[in-house]
Amino acid sequence: MQETRSPLIKDISWGKVEVAGYSAPFRDVKLFPGGAKEWDWRETGTRHRPGIQTADVMELMERGAEVVVLSTGFYGRLGVCPETLQLLEESNVTTHVAKSDEAVQLYNRLTERQAVAALIHSTC
Repeated sequence: MQETRSPLIKDISWGKVEVAGYSAPFRDVKLFPGGAKEWDWRETGTRHRPGIQTADVMELMERGAEVVVLSTGFYGRLGVCPETLQLLEESNVTTHVAKSDEAVQLYNRLTERQAVAALIHSTC
């Protein structure tokens, strides 16, 4: 088991992700071994299409993620750039892409035994 566990997601609802150990909810969140922070799409120019950028996952890998869960939103409207998936594969990072509800359940299960990170989108 990793030394620094990733924080659990307590609840997700439209526009709000509650994370254990954090008093204020996040709209979209980056989770990684040892912490969480707001996922601000403006930092990398992320849009629903083409989707999650390589720059969005770099910090997760830098923080020691062996597994990454990418949430595509409640209705699956957030895409994932092919280059992002290629980068994760080439870096030997196991990757899961799922709609928000499934992504949260998977992420919480994986935190028990692996250095897992996630990008969770709480709307569409």
